[in-house]
Amino acid sequence: MLPTQAAPPTILHQPPVPRLAVSAFKAISPSRLFPSVPSLQKITPETLNVSSLCLDSLKPQQNHLPVTCLVVQDNLLYAASSHEINVYDRTSLSLIDSFNDKDSSVGSVKSFTFCDGKIFSAHQDCKIRVWKVSSTTKHHKLVTTLPTPNDLLRRSVLPKNYVNVRRHKKLLWIKHADAVTGLAVNDNNGLIYSVSWDKSLKVWRASDLQCLESIKAHEDAVNAVAVSVDGKVYTGSADCRIRVWGKPLNEKRHVLVATLEKHKSAVNALALNDDGSVLFSGACDRSILVWEREDSANHMVVTGALRGHNKAILTLINVSDLLLSGSADQTVRIWKEGHDGKYFCLSVLVGHRKPVKTLAAVWDTDNDVVSVFSGTLDGEIKKWQVSVSPCSQDIAKKMNL
Repeated sequence: MLPTQAAPPTILHQPPVPRLAVSAFKAISPSRLFPSVPSLQKITPETLNVSSLCLDSLKPQQNHLPVTCLVVQDNLLYAASSHEINVYDRTSLSLIDSFNDKDSSVGSVKSFTFCDGKIFSAHQDCKIRVWKVSSTTKHHKLVTTLPTPNDLLRRSVLPKNYVNVRRHKKLLWIKHADAVTGLAVNDNNGLIYSVSWDKSLKVWRASDLQCLESIKAHEDAVNAVAVSVDGKVYTGSADCRIRVWGKPLNEKRHVLVATLEKHKSAVNALALNDDGSVLFSGACDRSILVWEREDSANHMVVTGALRGHNKAILTLINVSDLLLSGSADQTVRIWKEGHDGKYFCLSVLVGHRKPVKTLAAVWDTDNDVVSVFSGTLDGEIKKWQVSVSPCSQDIAKKMNL
């Protein structure tokens, strides 16, 4: 059952450190290494010309703050190093602006997203911060925090708006009770989804920044969220499950559509392909599971696993027809689906000395290359250029030469 605004669910106490922090870098017993699902990898990769080159590297400063989030927006690269947010020109990697760097008490920045001309950042101090870029100075300015002061004041009057978050402590249901770990935006309806170590999924309206729903989504910390073009919301948790949420026609509330259970350890990352028909999930069990929508079902079923990383999967992103994965094994792998539905690893990007925590990428259509940015727990950011093209003989065959 979903909560209503008047009677949201009780949020149980969540320990200060998520399961990811404890299990992501531990050895997993052989019996739990991988889910019992077939491999989707090709034995012999398709013949493609693939080149990858590290173009630049931003070395960590003296404080060695971990890079926790990277996002590309237009020609800018947003990089969170613990609580600091730096904005770079994504071509030259020259620093353009820094913000949120004065107060370390807010904790690390876990996620970014962009909606309705605003920038939203998720923080370890249980808050979501909203920023705007000044049209004159081009600097980033804090607009407000979520929940907004007006929303807090309006709802604090009624006792029914409070829920138990731990023994002898109550909190307004619109507030997260632990670190906010992920943000996702549905551009079609202007809704923002946030997930947290407090096990909840919250829904916000970008236009007026109000919290519309609070859902007890999982039995453990929620580490990732993704939303598809059709409005389906996917949440991945330390309880080893992925849950699918949807809002039926003419309904005001999201409901649970399906629970996907194949991972054997905490789910750390989720990514969707461009049309939302394929879901990728990465976990501490070192595997990437591929889920596809069945014609006869309204949700995903697992079709296979991608294996190659030898430690936990920490981040996943999809760019055009490429899937990129970053791992605690300090590498980035680039995957592509073949004509037969099997996947193959195009390239392995090596050179980092610490776990790869976050990835961002953009396809340069003019030059037919992918610019990849990888951030690690020792504070380093690398820029890579990856190009993929058919072999000359394959082109000749298609042209009947």
